[in-house]
Amino acid sequence: MTGRLAILAGSGALPVALTAACPDALRVVFDGVAHALDPPTHAHRFERLGALFDWLRDQGVDRVVLAGAMARPRFDPAEFDAEMTRIAPQLMQAMQSGDDAVLRFIVALFEAQGFTVLGAAEILPDLTPPEGLLAGPAPHPGADADAMRGAEILARISPLDLGQACVVERGLCLGVETLQGTAFLLDVVARTPAQLRTPAGARGVLVKAPKQGQDLRVDMPAIGPDTAAQLARAGLDGAVIEAGRVMILDRARCIAAFDAAGLFLLARRM
Repeated sequence: MTGRLAILAGSGALPVALTAACPDALRVVFDGVAHALDPPTHAHRFERLGALFDWLRDQGVDRVVLAGAMARPRFDPAEFDAEMTRIAPQLMQAMQSGDDAVLRFIVALFEAQGFTVLGAAEILPDLTPPEGLLAGPAPHPGADADAMRGAEILARISPLDLGQACVVERGLCLGVETLQGTAFLLDVVARTPAQLRTPAGARGVLVKAPKQGQDLRVDMPAIGPDTAAQLARAGLDGAVIEAGRVMILDRARCIAAFDAAGLFLLARRM
């Protein structure tokens, strides 16, 4: 008999959507991490992962889904339980190697404890669209070349574990996503002096895709309704996302926002 599902929630709309789809799931939040769940089932400290594993098993949980944004926590070693003390050296080493290394370590840790780690898109398959134009006007003729250039840039930086997005305008890279996220990238583009951008009338695209080898169960890239306004402020024409491998959060509102702003949203294979 299948056990219970637990949603390990960070900030953003995704944990809320999962809760709506799985009302019987346990909702776990962490001290110091913002969340939009009202109310959560259980709040926990990162320093006491052993106690968390025990609590999940006591509740009959055999499946977990990690959803929402979480900043890297600041640990208090004085609060470590025995399990956290045991894994702390490996966790700290992973944290020095990039987000992918941390997430792979966390997934392996939960699996070693007997839990099945699910991806949000396995529970909500409509999050990841197939190929096609999802919103707005058809892309301008140069958008396809810019999208291909962006996909090439992301593939080249993928082994460095930097980010999941870049902006390309008439073949010029205006920026790549790093630790600060996509909104920060688009703000940088918006503040780029006009003389450094391509000739008047040229408008670039945001390209978003997972890193090579990325575990999409716990770190699938996403866009949401706010992305449209950020693109408009950056003076871009739209966004190209990898079909089936990038989530659209709050899809109806997101597509409506792109349509209202006159921006295209295109899903394609990369």
